[in-house]
Amino acid sequence: MYDAKSPRVMRLTEDHVRRVTRPTDAPRHNPDWRLLDEADLDRLAATLIDGRARPIPIFAYGSLIWNPDFAVGRRRRATAIGWHRSFSIPLDYFRGSHDQPGLMLALASGGTCEGVVLDIAAGTEADSMRAILARELVAHELSANARWITIETAEGRSEALTFYADPVDIDVADLPIEDQALRLATANGAAGSGAEYLLRTARGLEEAGIHDPYIWDLQERVAAVIEADSRFS
Repeated sequence: MYDAKSPRVMRLTEDHVRRVTRPTDAPRHNPDWRLLDEADLDRLAATLIDGRARPIPIFAYGSLIWNPDFAVGRRRRATAIGWHRSFSIPLDYFRGSHDQPGLMLALASGGTCEGVVLDIAAGTEADSMRAILARELVAHELSANARWITIETAEGRSEALTFYADPVDIDVADLPIEDQALRLATANGAAGSGAEYLLRTARGLEEAGIHDPYIWDLQERVAAVIEADSRFS
């Protein structure tokens, strides 16, 4: 059981991140995408939340835990039923480039996934949904990647909105964990490195009292790859 008084010591550190993170002129987004404008975001938000009870719950399993970037009311631990974390979305933009491709975290079918439910703060629904969708979905080509899933909290089962659960319209990379680690260790793009993304996610989970063996294994492997690569010494 997780003991907040005796936190685990991660192998992956800020020093590892500094070694692999470099300025780059790689694109922040796929240049072929048609980005969502405010009217698009409002229409998409209406499709997703009209008729839903307030507050709107967002299930966070990765970067939304440590950087929600919207007005959050109550937050609480939750388990997504029928899903697990998977670094499976290839990136050659954002935290990756054509020469140093990365991976983004998604949810894949099967198992369970512990995360955090973030309730959108009352009175901020329009602005918060616009901010969430602009960040998570970005473009028309990704706009189908939001869905309501079953979660379980201390209060029982309910539904929450999440993103990239069995991603659609995306070529998913089903890589062995050692190949995932290699990509994350070497990925670098306009938004930073794969190592930074993994470090923040692993730390955010641990601080929330959530220990994911898969994420813990990955951070150990990524640190080892960086330490063994003379380019990053």
